[in-house]
Amino acid sequence: MTEKSLPHDHGQKIEHQLKDMPSVDSFQTVADIFKQLGDGSRIRIFWLLCHCEECVINISALVDMSSPAVSHHLRQLKAAGLITSRREGKEVYYKAAETSQAQLLHHMIEQLVEITCPSE
Repeated sequence: MTEKSLPHDHGQKIEHQLKDMPSVDSFQTVADIFKQLGDGSRIRIFWLLCHCEECVINISALVDMSSPAVSHHLRQLKAAGLITSRREGKEVYYKAAETSQAQLLHHMIEQLVEITCPSE
């Protein structure tokens, strides 16, 4: 952030303290990740993929949703960088991305709803 002169001086000198404030793009990245929290089914699918790697058909059965609905959520999670996929023959497998953002979101979900990981 460039040095700014604020219109009203309240004696806080906040413009000096926030001279290194992240860019608008950085905050948009955070907003895009938080958008994923706007749908309970998507959070559930993401949480599941934090614990296993699965195909769409099995994810659909585990969360009791249609394959097209699951595919829709998977596209959004993948676009946000929260999950990854790999192809094996005709099958595509999904799992949580191995990023600090995905891990943080996973832990936040579990803390907010007091869920325990199946592996713990």
